[in-house]
Amino acid sequence: MKLGRVEATPALILFAPWYVESCDPNQTQNGCKIYGSECLCGFGCKTEYVYRTRRACLSALRERSTNICNRQPCVRGICIQTVQDPGFACKCEGTGYYGQRCEKACPTIPIRGLVFPHECVVI
Repeated sequence: MKLGRVEATPALILFAPWYVESCDPNQTQNGCKIYGSECLCGFGCKTEYVYRTRRACLSALRERSTNICNRQPCVRGICIQTVQDPGFACKCEGTGYYGQRCEKACPTIPIRGLVFPHECVVI
């Protein structure tokens, strides 16, 4: 019986780089942050844990969920919260689009019977 020679081959080990945010010790605090749809409280950088109390975080979270513009209903343009239904208006001026959600492209040639949308007027 013949024994084979075993050779060691160098193994290549790859490490995924982890991004760790750090801050100066004088820039840390106990606080809370909004993470998804909940408030998480802990210790970390002031820039991450921006709310000093859980109550302040929950208040900001409620405000975020009640402002319909946070859902980004406008395809283009700027969302303005209103009291009339549907609760928002999209300002389309300067985007090249018009419509309730700035979803319709401005006409480039006159179309018979179409009232030219004011959002499409370029001065």
